[in-house]
Amino acid sequence: MPPLKSFGERIADALVEDGLLSMQQVTELLELQRKEGTRLLKLILEKGYVSETDMVVSMGRVLNVAPISIGRIGIPLDVANLIPREMATNHKVIPVSRLENKLFVAMADPLNVLALDDIKRIAKLEVVPMIASEKAIIDKLHNLDSGRDTMKDIIEDAQRRAEDEAEADHLEVTREISEEVNLDQLAASSEEAPVIKLANLIIVQAIKDRSSDIHIEPFEKTVRLRYRIDGSLVDVTPPPRNMQVPLISRLKIMSNLDIAERRLPQDGRMRVKVSGRDIDLRVSILPTVHGEKCVLRILDKTNLSTSLDKLGLDHETYRRVKAAVDAPHGLILVTGPTGSGKTTTLYSALNELNNPEYNIITVEDPVEFQLAGINQVPTRKEIGLSFANALRSILRQDPDIIMIGEIRDTETAEIAVEAALTGHQVLSTLHCNDAPGAIARLDDMGIAPFLISSSVILSCAQRLIRRICSVCKEPVTYPPKMYEDLSIEPAIFEGSSLYRGRGCERCKNSGYSGRMAIIEAMTVSDDVRRLIIQRASAHEISRAAISMGMRTLRMVGLQAARDGATTLEQVLLSTSIL
Repeated sequence: MPPLKSFGERIADALVEDGLLSMQQVTELLELQRKEGTRLLKLILEKGYVSETDMVVSMGRVLNVAPISIGRIGIPLDVANLIPREMATNHKVIPVSRLENKLFVAMADPLNVLALDDIKRIAKLEVVPMIASEKAIIDKLHNLDSGRDTMKDIIEDAQRRAEDEAEADHLEVTREISEEVNLDQLAASSEEAPVIKLANLIIVQAIKDRSSDIHIEPFEKTVRLRYRIDGSLVDVTPPPRNMQVPLISRLKIMSNLDIAERRLPQDGRMRVKVSGRDIDLRVSILPTVHGEKCVLRILDKTNLSTSLDKLGLDHETYRRVKAAVDAPHGLILVTGPTGSGKTTTLYSALNELNNPEYNIITVEDPVEFQLAGINQVPTRKEIGLSFANALRSILRQDPDIIMIGEIRDTETAEIAVEAALTGHQVLSTLHCNDAPGAIARLDDMGIAPFLISSSVILSCAQRLIRRICSVCKEPVTYPPKMYEDLSIEPAIFEGSSLYRGRGCERCKNSGYSGRMAIIEAMTVSDDVRRLIIQRASAHEISRAAISMGMRTLRMVGLQAARDGATTLEQVLLSTSIL
């Protein structure tokens, strides 16, 4: 009879079932646990494999206890005060609501019998345990003590201040954007406590929601605040219009920008620490008719894959990409629209190649993630440091591997091709729709076909599609007429079910949680080279590549839907242009 699994191992098994952890990661963690003696669940969180929210959901399923996101709910003070604050802090519990003789309590450890007995004795109510992360409970207790815990509270306080000022003067105040701003007042207002708290809260909440971008957009009478989550923009509670100027000024100060300059675009960076993680943010300020629009790109290193096998590629695509990355020289191109994860894929390839034996240099605009052991050069157009100029200098630095952020012009393309032909491995991105289209794009830039055929060894096209939420995943059927209208062969899905997300608290009722890459990988074989030299169309090259085993984006996406990883709608949205 096999030994009983520990509680941590049961939770790890649940995380594997939910697709949040791999068996290889569990094996590594168990080995580390044996060496260090650290709790398994703590190791999972420290490694950043799983977020606290996902951990809580899986723990709730194993324990048959409802999970709760207490950061998003308001707790009445009379309910919170049913348990002494010292006891709540010691036991990591917090009362959430009361219904007749039942007290619903969020707990970091619902199996803590002593805590349950103490709560029942003090509150003299029947206790219904719910599960929440320890950090969320501590933060909520701290917020209750500080008396101001949500963006709504900060906004309401700021609105009350504005109303009080207006009433004091017996005037109706109409605030308009003006270029004549008192710089001292602007700097002072950006350092006020509500503004600082609001700026911090907007950033922290975006990171907790797994956002990739934050959009702060001014309009005539309102401000719109949106987070881009899994590729889609979502509206969240916006700040009041009167806080827009000091808020933008605060973000400028945090990213070392000029708060006095409000007529020209500005770009900057900042680094913040959230839950022990260092996270970089790229800040872009754009003047509009109603004020400055601010977009913050969140660059979280924990989203980077340490190697190609962690990208989740199917076997055939992985084999093709791995063979090209292991080649001693040649040009590897990754194509796709903005925001399709091209640079992340190249970083994963660089991580795989990162070795003291190689001199690896990149030129990027801008440098998104700083990688240890790799020399990264940011372009600076204002002083003449373009991709082409940087590449010329890089080639004199005895490089083995070069990564170019993007091939944008003929000069950069020529240098990249020349470097690939002279024994260097070159990785770059290019804007076009599919893998064969990269060949036509280089031809349009004026690169001779024989040079393209000799230098390019792999061309990839990439898209990001949303994953189905594992908590609310359910089967779905479609009418046969739909397959016919979309030119999809129903036989592809024989013996398997298609799924969708019903919508739940974990995925914020979207039905999706996270994203995955689908990649079309075209190896430049001898047949493809002959077609390139003949200046064949991208369609002809595509047909030849498919006949030799290339799987198009649509094929890869339909396979992902067949495997239950995504929905048919996501595949069609991502590949509709093909």
